[in-house]
Amino acid sequence: MFMTENIADIILYHSLIVFGELLIVTSLIHMLYKRRSPTSMISWLLSMVLLPYLFVVLYFIFGSRKRKNRYQKARIKLKTSNTTKELNPIDGILKNCGVSSVKQDQEFQIFTDSTQIYSVFMNHINKAVKSIYLCTYVMRYDKTTIEILEALSKKAQQGVSVKLLIDSLGSWQLYFNQHHLKKYIKSGVDIKFFMPALKMPFRNYINLRNHRKIYMFDEDTILSGGINLADEYLGFDKQTKRWEDILFSIKGGAFKDFFKVFASDWFYSSSQKLEFEKKEFKSNGDTSVQIVPSGPDMEKDALYEALLCAIYGATKRIWIVTPYFVPNDSLSLALIVARHKGVDVKLITPKNSNHVSADLIRSSFMRDLEDEGIEIWLYDGNMLHAKAIIFDDTCATLGSVNFDNRSLFLNYEIATFIYTKRVIEETYRWMETLLLGSTKGIKEASKFRIIMENFMRIFAPQV
Repeated sequence: MFMTENIADIILYHSLIVFGELLIVTSLIHMLYKRRSPTSMISWLLSMVLLPYLFVVLYFIFGSRKRKNRYQKARIKLKTSNTTKELNPIDGILKNCGVSSVKQDQEFQIFTDSTQIYSVFMNHINKAVKSIYLCTYVMRYDKTTIEILEALSKKAQQGVSVKLLIDSLGSWQLYFNQHHLKKYIKSGVDIKFFMPALKMPFRNYINLRNHRKIYMFDEDTILSGGINLADEYLGFDKQTKRWEDILFSIKGGAFKDFFKVFASDWFYSSSQKLEFEKKEFKSNGDTSVQIVPSGPDMEKDALYEALLCAIYGATKRIWIVTPYFVPNDSLSLALIVARHKGVDVKLITPKNSNHVSADLIRSSFMRDLEDEGIEIWLYDGNMLHAKAIIFDDTCATLGSVNFDNRSLFLNYEIATFIYTKRVIEETYRWMETLLLGSTKGIKEASKFRIIMENFMRIFAPQV
Protein backbone atom coordinates (compact mmCIF):
# COMPACT_ATOMS: atom_id res chain seq x y z
CA MET A 1 0.00 0.00 0.00
CA PHE A 2 2.82 2.36 0.98
CA MET A 3 4.67 1.59 -2.27
CA THR A 4 1.52 2.16 -4.33
CA GLU A 5 1.04 5.59 -2.77
CA ASN A 6 4.68 6.47 -3.51
CA ILE A 7 4.30 5.45 -7.14
CA ALA A 8 1.11 7.53 -7.44
CA ASP A 9 2.89 10.54 -5.94
CA ILE A 10 5.81 10.12 -8.33
CA ILE A 11 3.49 9.87 -11.33
CA LEU A 12 1.58 12.97 -10.19
CA TYR A 13 4.83 14.88 -9.60
CA HIS A 14 6.27 14.02 -13.01
CA SER A 15 2.93 14.75 -14.70
CA LEU A 16 2.93 18.23 -13.20
CA ILE A 17 6.50 18.80 -14.41
CA VAL A 18 5.65 17.63 -17.94
CA PHE A 19 2.46 19.71 -17.95
CA GLY A 20 4.41 22.78 -16.82
CA GLU A 21 6.98 22.24 -19.57
CA LEU A 22 4.21 21.90 -22.16
CA LEU A 23 2.71 25.18 -20.96
CA ILE A 24 6.07 26.92 -21.32
CA VAL A 25 6.57 25.49 -24.82
CA THR A 26 3.03 26.59 -25.79
CA SER A 27 3.78 30.09 -24.50
CA LEU A 28 7.05 30.17 -26.42
CA ILE A 29 5.29 29.19 -29.65
CA HIS A 30 2.75 31.97 -29.03
CA MET A 31 5.58 34.50 -28.47
CA LEU A 32 7.29 33.43 -31.69
CA TYR A 33 4.02 33.69 -33.60
CA LYS A 34 3.45 37.18 -32.18
CA ARG A 35 7.07 38.15 -32.93
CA ARG A 36 7.77 39.38 -29.42
CA SER A 37 11.07 41.15 -28.85
CA PRO A 38 13.95 38.96 -27.59
CA THR A 39 14.09 40.97 -24.34
CA SER A 40 10.41 40.43 -23.69
CA MET A 41 10.62 36.74 -24.54
CA ILE A 42 13.58 36.15 -22.24
CA SER A 43 11.86 38.02 -19.44
CA TRP A 44 8.68 35.95 -19.71
CA LEU A 45 10.56 32.65 -20.08
CA LEU A 46 12.74 33.31 -17.02
CA SER A 47 9.60 34.12 -15.05
CA MET A 48 7.97 30.90 -16.23
CA VAL A 49 11.00 28.86 -15.21
CA LEU A 50 10.77 30.34 -11.70
CA LEU A 51 7.00 29.93 -11.32
CA PRO A 52 5.68 28.15 -14.42
CA TYR A 53 1.99 27.78 -13.55
CA LEU A 54 1.62 31.33 -12.29
CA PHE A 55 3.47 33.14 -15.07
CA VAL A 56 2.01 31.10 -17.92
CA VAL A 57 -1.43 32.24 -16.75
CA LEU A 58 -0.15 35.80 -16.33
CA TYR A 59 1.36 35.72 -19.81
CA PHE A 60 -1.95 34.94 -21.49
CA ILE A 61 -3.63 37.62 -19.35
CA PHE A 62 -0.98 40.31 -19.64
CA GLY A 63 1.20 39.25 -22.56
CA SER A 64 -0.99 40.36 -25.46
CA ARG A 65 -0.60 43.77 -27.01
CA LYS A 66 -1.73 44.54 -30.57
CA ARG A 67 -4.94 42.56 -30.87
CA LYS A 68 -5.98 40.82 -34.06
CA ASN A 69 -9.34 39.23 -33.49
CA ARG A 70 -12.97 40.05 -34.07
CA TYR A 71 -13.26 41.64 -30.63
CA GLN A 72 -10.42 44.10 -31.09
CA LYS A 73 -10.99 47.82 -30.77
CA ALA A 74 -11.09 49.49 -34.18
CA ARG A 75 -7.95 51.30 -35.31
CA ILE A 76 -7.94 55.05 -34.87
CA LYS A 77 -7.38 56.80 -38.18
CA LEU A 78 -6.54 60.46 -37.99
CA LYS A 79 -6.64 62.29 -41.27
CA THR A 80 -3.20 63.43 -42.40
CA SER A 81 -2.30 66.02 -44.95
CA ASN A 82 0.55 65.09 -47.24
CA THR A 83 0.55 68.55 -48.77
CA THR A 84 1.67 70.36 -45.63
CA LYS A 85 5.37 70.89 -45.20
CA GLU A 86 7.01 68.92 -42.40
CA LEU A 87 7.64 71.18 -39.45
CA ASN A 88 10.51 69.03 -38.16
CA PRO A 89 11.69 65.39 -38.23
CA ILE A 90 9.29 64.51 -35.39
CA ASP A 91 6.36 65.82 -37.41
CA GLY A 92 7.53 63.75 -40.39
CA ILE A 93 7.69 60.52 -38.40
CA LEU A 94 4.29 61.10 -36.82
CA LYS A 95 2.58 61.79 -40.16
CA ASN A 96 4.17 58.71 -41.70
CA CYS A 97 2.74 56.70 -38.79
CA GLY A 98 -0.80 57.95 -39.39
CA VAL A 99 -0.92 60.91 -37.00
CA SER A 100 -2.56 64.17 -38.04
CA SER A 101 -0.56 67.15 -39.19
CA VAL A 102 0.45 69.94 -36.83
CA LYS A 103 -2.39 72.26 -35.85
CA GLN A 104 -1.24 75.87 -35.71
CA ASP A 105 -2.67 78.99 -34.05
CA GLN A 106 -4.11 77.02 -31.13
CA GLU A 107 -4.96 78.71 -27.83
CA PHE A 108 -2.94 76.86 -25.20
CA GLN A 109 -2.65 77.18 -21.41
CA ILE A 110 -0.93 75.13 -18.70
CA PHE A 111 -2.23 74.74 -15.14
CA THR A 112 -0.20 73.20 -12.31
CA ASP A 113 -2.04 74.32 -9.16
CA SER A 114 -4.62 71.76 -8.01
CA THR A 115 -7.20 74.32 -6.87
CA GLN A 116 -6.83 76.31 -10.07
CA ILE A 117 -7.21 73.07 -12.03
CA TYR A 118 -10.43 72.35 -10.16
CA SER A 119 -11.73 75.86 -10.85
CA VAL A 120 -10.92 75.59 -14.57
CA PHE A 121 -12.53 72.15 -14.78
CA MET A 122 -15.73 73.21 -13.03
CA ASN A 123 -15.98 76.45 -15.02
CA HIS A 124 -15.92 74.51 -18.27
CA ILE A 125 -18.64 72.17 -17.00
CA ASN A 126 -20.82 75.05 -15.83
CA LYS A 127 -20.40 77.01 -19.08
CA ALA A 128 -21.18 74.07 -21.39
CA VAL A 129 -24.38 74.42 -23.41
CA LYS A 130 -24.16 71.52 -25.87
CA SER A 131 -21.87 68.65 -24.86
CA ILE A 132 -19.49 67.42 -22.18
CA TYR A 133 -17.44 64.33 -23.02
CA LEU A 134 -15.05 63.04 -20.33
CA CYS A 135 -12.61 60.12 -20.34
CA THR A 136 -10.52 59.22 -17.27
CA TYR A 137 -8.45 56.33 -15.98
CA VAL A 138 -9.05 56.89 -12.26
CA MET A 139 -12.30 58.16 -10.80
CA ARG A 140 -13.05 57.80 -7.13
CA TYR A 141 -16.25 58.54 -5.28
CA ASP A 142 -15.10 61.29 -2.94
CA LYS A 143 -15.82 64.90 -2.03
CA THR A 144 -14.37 66.32 -5.24
CA THR A 145 -15.97 63.86 -7.65
CA ILE A 146 -19.35 64.16 -5.97
CA GLU A 147 -19.20 67.89 -6.75
CA ILE A 148 -18.22 67.08 -10.34
CA LEU A 149 -20.99 64.50 -10.72
CA GLU A 150 -23.57 66.89 -9.28
CA ALA A 151 -22.49 69.56 -11.80
CA LEU A 152 -22.67 67.02 -14.65
CA SER A 153 -26.11 65.91 -13.48
CA LYS A 154 -27.36 69.48 -13.48
CA LYS A 155 -26.09 69.98 -17.03
CA ALA A 156 -27.69 66.74 -18.23
CA GLN A 157 -31.03 67.90 -16.82
CA GLN A 158 -30.60 71.13 -18.81
CA GLY A 159 -30.34 69.12 -22.04
CA VAL A 160 -26.54 69.05 -22.40
CA SER A 161 -25.20 65.75 -23.79
CA VAL A 162 -23.02 64.40 -20.95
CA LYS A 163 -20.91 61.29 -21.45
CA LEU A 164 -18.42 59.88 -18.96
CA LEU A 165 -16.04 57.03 -19.86
CA ILE A 166 -14.18 55.41 -16.95
CA ASP A 167 -11.57 52.66 -17.06
CA SER A 168 -12.91 49.71 -15.07
CA LEU A 169 -9.54 48.60 -13.69
CA GLY A 170 -8.13 52.04 -12.92
CA SER A 171 -11.40 52.85 -11.15
CA TRP A 172 -12.11 49.38 -9.78
CA GLN A 173 -13.50 50.65 -6.48
CA LEU A 174 -16.14 52.69 -8.28
CA TYR A 175 -16.73 49.91 -10.80
CA PHE A 176 -17.62 47.47 -8.01
CA ASN A 177 -19.74 50.10 -6.24
CA GLN A 178 -21.77 51.45 -9.13
CA HIS A 179 -24.76 52.10 -6.88
CA HIS A 180 -23.06 55.47 -6.24
CA LEU A 181 -23.71 56.38 -9.87
CA LYS A 182 -27.38 55.39 -10.18
CA LYS A 183 -28.89 58.77 -9.40
CA TYR A 184 -26.55 60.52 -11.86
CA ILE A 185 -27.36 58.05 -14.61
CA LYS A 186 -31.04 58.56 -13.85
CA SER A 187 -30.57 62.33 -14.27
CA GLY A 188 -29.22 61.80 -17.79
CA VAL A 189 -25.46 61.41 -17.37
CA ASP A 190 -24.38 58.62 -19.73
CA ILE A 191 -21.71 56.61 -17.88
CA LYS A 192 -19.78 53.70 -19.37
CA PHE A 193 -16.85 51.61 -18.15
CA PHE A 194 -14.02 50.74 -20.54
CA MET A 195 -13.50 46.97 -20.79
CA PRO A 196 -15.69 46.16 -17.79
CA ALA A 197 -14.18 43.27 -15.87
CA LEU A 198 -17.47 41.40 -15.39
CA LYS A 199 -18.84 41.83 -18.91
CA MET A 200 -17.74 41.02 -22.47
CA PRO A 201 -15.30 38.27 -21.33
CA PHE A 202 -14.05 37.58 -24.85
CA ARG A 203 -13.43 41.25 -25.61
CA ASN A 204 -11.64 42.18 -22.41
CA TYR A 205 -7.90 42.14 -21.92
CA ILE A 206 -7.11 43.17 -18.37
CA ASN A 207 -3.63 44.19 -19.53
CA LEU A 208 -4.87 46.80 -22.03
CA ARG A 209 -6.19 49.77 -20.09
CA ASN A 210 -7.54 53.14 -21.18
CA HIS A 211 -5.12 55.53 -19.49
CA ARG A 212 -6.22 58.57 -21.54
CA LYS A 213 -7.40 61.79 -19.91
CA ILE A 214 -9.67 63.61 -22.34
CA TYR A 215 -12.13 66.27 -21.18
CA MET A 216 -14.06 67.99 -24.00
CA PHE A 217 -16.58 70.80 -23.85
CA ASP A 218 -18.97 72.06 -26.57
CA GLU A 219 -16.78 70.97 -29.52
CA ASP A 220 -14.61 73.91 -28.56
CA THR A 221 -12.13 73.32 -25.73
CA ILE A 222 -10.03 70.37 -24.61
CA LEU A 223 -8.59 69.75 -21.17
CA SER A 224 -5.97 67.02 -20.94
CA GLY A 225 -2.76 66.04 -19.17
CA GLY A 226 -2.13 63.70 -16.25
CA ILE A 227 -5.10 64.71 -14.09
CA ASN A 228 -7.55 61.97 -13.13
CA LEU A 229 -10.84 62.65 -11.36
CA ALA A 230 -10.21 62.18 -7.65
CA ASP A 231 -9.49 64.30 -4.63
CA GLU A 232 -5.74 63.62 -4.72
CA TYR A 233 -5.55 65.38 -8.11
CA LEU A 234 -7.83 68.43 -7.80
CA GLY A 235 -10.24 70.11 -5.43
CA PHE A 236 -11.78 73.33 -4.20
CA ASP A 237 -9.63 73.58 -1.07
CA LYS A 238 -5.90 73.31 -0.57
CA GLN A 239 -4.62 69.98 0.72
CA THR A 240 -1.13 69.28 1.94
CA LYS A 241 -1.09 65.75 0.49
CA ARG A 242 -2.48 66.54 -2.96
CA TRP A 243 -0.37 65.23 -5.85
CA GLU A 244 1.71 67.35 -8.22
CA ASP A 245 0.33 67.21 -11.75
CA ILE A 246 -0.42 69.13 -14.94
CA LEU A 247 -3.59 70.01 -16.81
CA PHE A 248 -3.55 71.95 -20.06
CA SER A 249 -6.24 73.43 -22.27
CA ILE A 250 -6.38 73.64 -26.06
CA LYS A 251 -8.86 75.63 -28.06
CA GLY A 252 -8.81 75.22 -31.83
CA GLY A 253 -8.66 72.62 -34.58
CA ALA A 254 -6.81 70.09 -32.41
CA PHE A 255 -10.19 69.46 -30.78
CA LYS A 256 -11.22 67.28 -33.70
CA ASP A 257 -8.30 64.89 -33.21
CA PHE A 258 -9.18 64.46 -29.54
CA PHE A 259 -12.81 63.96 -30.51
CA LYS A 260 -11.92 61.13 -32.90
CA VAL A 261 -9.97 59.36 -30.18
CA PHE A 262 -12.77 59.74 -27.63
CA ALA A 263 -15.41 58.72 -30.17
CA SER A 264 -13.47 55.55 -30.94
CA ASP A 265 -13.15 54.68 -27.24
CA TRP A 266 -16.81 55.49 -26.60
CA PHE A 267 -18.05 53.37 -29.52
CA TYR A 268 -16.01 50.40 -28.30
CA SER A 269 -17.53 50.72 -24.83
CA SER A 270 -21.11 51.59 -25.75
CA SER A 271 -21.74 50.81 -29.47
CA GLN A 272 -22.92 54.43 -29.72
CA LYS A 273 -21.49 56.39 -32.62
CA LEU A 274 -20.69 60.04 -31.99
CA GLU A 275 -20.82 62.54 -34.84
CA PHE A 276 -18.70 65.67 -35.06
CA GLU A 277 -20.81 68.61 -36.20
CA LYS A 278 -18.53 71.63 -36.07
CA LYS A 279 -17.26 72.53 -39.55
CA GLU A 280 -14.47 74.99 -38.81
CA PHE A 281 -12.54 76.45 -35.92
CA LYS A 282 -11.64 80.04 -35.31
CA SER A 283 -8.74 80.41 -32.91
CA ASN A 284 -6.29 83.24 -32.47
CA GLY A 285 -3.67 81.42 -30.43
CA ASP A 286 0.09 81.26 -30.87
CA THR A 287 0.71 77.54 -30.31
CA SER A 288 1.43 74.70 -32.73
CA VAL A 289 0.44 71.25 -31.45
CA GLN A 290 0.25 67.68 -32.70
CA ILE A 291 -2.07 65.14 -31.07
CA VAL A 292 -0.57 61.65 -30.77
CA PRO A 293 -2.70 58.72 -29.59
CA SER A 294 -0.90 55.48 -28.86
CA GLY A 295 -1.85 51.95 -27.90
CA PRO A 296 -3.33 48.77 -29.35
CA ASP A 297 -5.73 50.83 -31.49
CA MET A 298 -2.89 52.44 -33.45
CA GLU A 299 -1.37 50.60 -36.40
CA LYS A 300 2.18 51.73 -35.57
CA ASP A 301 4.08 52.86 -32.48
CA ALA A 302 4.09 56.49 -33.54
CA LEU A 303 4.70 57.91 -30.08
CA TYR A 304 7.61 55.58 -29.35
CA GLU A 305 9.27 56.36 -32.68
CA ALA A 306 8.78 60.10 -32.17
CA LEU A 307 10.38 59.98 -28.72
CA LEU A 308 13.41 58.12 -30.07
CA CYS A 309 13.70 60.63 -32.89
CA ALA A 310 13.48 63.56 -30.48
CA ILE A 311 16.08 62.10 -28.12
CA TYR A 312 18.60 61.40 -30.88
CA GLY A 313 17.93 64.80 -32.45
CA ALA A 314 18.41 66.84 -29.27
CA THR A 315 21.52 69.00 -29.10
CA LYS A 316 21.04 71.03 -25.93
CA ARG A 317 18.60 69.63 -23.37
CA ILE A 318 16.34 66.67 -22.56
CA TRP A 319 14.43 67.03 -19.31
CA ILE A 320 12.01 64.26 -18.36
CA VAL A 321 9.34 64.41 -15.66
CA THR A 322 7.60 61.10 -15.03
CA PRO A 323 6.16 59.27 -12.01
CA TYR A 324 7.23 55.86 -13.32
CA PHE A 325 10.48 55.20 -15.17
CA VAL A 326 11.01 51.78 -16.75
CA PRO A 327 12.60 52.34 -20.20
CA ASN A 328 13.49 49.63 -22.66
CA ASP A 329 17.05 49.15 -23.94
CA SER A 330 16.54 51.40 -26.97
CA LEU A 331 15.34 54.37 -24.91
CA SER A 332 18.08 53.91 -22.31
CA LEU A 333 20.76 53.78 -25.01
CA ALA A 334 19.32 56.85 -26.75
CA LEU A 335 19.50 58.85 -23.51
CA ILE A 336 23.07 57.69 -22.89
CA VAL A 337 24.11 58.62 -26.44
CA ALA A 338 22.53 62.04 -25.99
CA ARG A 339 24.51 62.58 -22.79
CA HIS A 340 27.71 61.49 -24.52
CA LYS A 341 27.01 64.16 -27.15
CA GLY A 342 26.99 66.75 -24.39
CA VAL A 343 23.22 67.11 -24.07
CA ASP A 344 21.92 68.11 -20.63
CA VAL A 345 19.81 65.06 -19.71
CA LYS A 346 17.79 65.20 -16.49
CA LEU A 347 15.24 62.81 -15.04
CA ILE A 348 12.86 64.20 -12.41
CA THR A 349 10.82 61.53 -10.69
CA PRO A 350 9.23 61.08 -7.25
CA LYS A 351 11.50 59.96 -4.43
CA ASN A 352 8.77 57.49 -3.51
CA SER A 353 5.88 56.87 -5.88
CA ASN A 354 2.56 55.24 -4.99
CA HIS A 355 3.83 51.87 -6.30
CA VAL A 356 6.67 50.25 -4.35
CA SER A 357 7.27 47.62 -7.05
CA ALA A 358 7.70 50.30 -9.72
CA ASP A 359 10.22 52.11 -7.51
CA LEU A 360 12.22 48.93 -7.07
CA ILE A 361 12.19 48.04 -10.77
CA ARG A 362 13.23 51.55 -11.89
CA SER A 363 16.28 51.75 -9.63
CA SER A 364 18.69 49.66 -11.69
CA PHE A 365 17.81 51.68 -14.82
CA MET A 366 18.39 54.96 -13.01
CA ARG A 367 21.73 53.75 -11.64
CA ASP A 368 22.83 52.84 -15.19
CA LEU A 369 21.97 56.32 -16.43
CA GLU A 370 23.58 58.03 -13.44
CA ASP A 371 26.80 56.11 -14.08
CA GLU A 372 26.85 57.67 -17.57
CA GLY A 373 26.51 61.22 -16.25
CA ILE A 374 22.75 61.66 -16.55
CA GLU A 375 21.31 63.66 -13.66
CA ILE A 376 18.69 61.87 -11.54
CA TRP A 377 16.55 64.16 -9.39
CA LEU A 378 14.21 62.66 -6.77
CA TYR A 379 11.28 64.91 -5.94
CA ASP A 380 10.84 65.20 -2.17
CA GLY A 381 7.33 66.68 -2.15
CA ASN A 382 3.98 64.99 -2.62
CA MET A 383 3.52 62.30 -5.23
CA LEU A 384 4.71 63.69 -8.59
CA HIS A 385 2.22 62.36 -11.14
CA ALA A 386 2.89 64.74 -14.05
CA LYS A 387 4.24 63.52 -17.37
CA ALA A 388 6.29 65.98 -19.41
CA ILE A 389 9.43 66.05 -21.56
CA ILE A 390 11.22 68.98 -23.18
CA PHE A 391 13.66 68.62 -26.06
CA ASP A 392 15.92 71.65 -26.55
CA ASP A 393 13.84 74.77 -27.18
CA THR A 394 11.89 73.17 -30.01
CA CYS A 395 9.53 70.57 -28.57
CA ALA A 396 7.64 69.66 -25.41
CA THR A 397 5.50 66.57 -24.81
CA LEU A 398 2.63 66.60 -22.31
CA GLY A 399 -0.17 64.12 -21.71
CA SER A 400 -1.01 60.84 -20.02
CA VAL A 401 2.11 58.89 -21.03
CA ASN A 402 4.61 57.65 -18.45
CA PHE A 403 8.18 56.83 -19.44
CA ASP A 404 7.68 53.09 -19.11
CA ASN A 405 6.82 50.02 -21.13
CA ARG A 406 3.21 49.97 -19.99
CA SER A 407 2.42 53.45 -21.27
CA LEU A 408 4.47 53.16 -24.44
CA PHE A 409 3.36 49.71 -25.56
CA LEU A 410 0.28 48.49 -23.67
CA ASN A 411 -2.05 51.24 -22.49
CA TYR A 412 -4.36 53.34 -24.61
CA GLU A 413 -2.70 56.75 -24.22
CA ILE A 414 -2.70 60.23 -25.68
CA ALA A 415 0.11 62.79 -25.84
CA THR A 416 0.36 66.32 -27.15
CA PHE A 417 3.54 67.50 -28.86
CA ILE A 418 4.02 71.28 -28.63
CA TYR A 419 6.37 73.18 -30.94
CA THR A 420 5.97 76.73 -29.63
CA LYS A 421 8.75 78.39 -27.64
CA ARG A 422 6.43 80.18 -25.18
CA VAL A 423 4.91 76.92 -23.94
CA ILE A 424 8.27 75.13 -23.92
CA GLU A 425 9.79 77.88 -21.77
CA GLU A 426 6.81 77.79 -19.41
CA THR A 427 7.21 74.03 -19.06
CA TYR A 428 10.94 74.50 -18.46
CA ARG A 429 10.33 77.05 -15.68
CA TRP A 430 7.85 74.68 -14.02
CA MET A 431 10.45 71.91 -14.13
CA GLU A 432 12.97 74.25 -12.49
CA THR A 433 10.58 74.70 -9.55
CA LEU A 434 10.46 70.90 -9.22
CA LEU A 435 14.25 70.80 -9.04
CA LEU A 436 14.16 73.21 -6.08
CA GLY A 437 12.18 70.61 -4.17
CA SER A 438 14.27 67.64 -5.30
CA THR A 439 17.42 65.83 -4.19
CA LYS A 440 20.08 65.08 -6.79
CA GLY A 441 21.32 61.53 -7.14
CA ILE A 442 20.36 58.07 -5.94
CA LYS A 443 21.60 57.02 -2.55
CA GLU A 444 23.96 54.08 -2.31
CA ALA A 445 22.31 50.75 -1.69
CA SER A 446 23.29 47.57 0.12
CA LYS A 447 24.43 44.56 -1.85
CA PHE A 448 21.15 42.84 -1.07
CA ARG A 449 19.20 45.85 -2.40
CA ILE A 450 21.30 45.87 -5.59
CA ILE A 451 20.62 42.16 -6.09
CA MET A 452 16.89 42.73 -5.60
CA GLU A 453 16.87 45.70 -8.01
CA ASN A 454 18.66 43.71 -10.69
CA PHE A 455 16.40 40.71 -10.11
CA MET A 456 13.29 42.85 -10.48
CA ARG A 457 14.69 44.08 -13.80
CA ILE A 458 13.70 40.69 -15.21
CA PHE A 459 10.07 41.79 -14.97
CA ALA A 460 10.61 45.24 -16.52
CA PRO A 461 9.26 44.35 -20.00
CA GLN A 462 6.03 43.18 -18.36
CA VAL A 463 5.45 46.26 -16.18
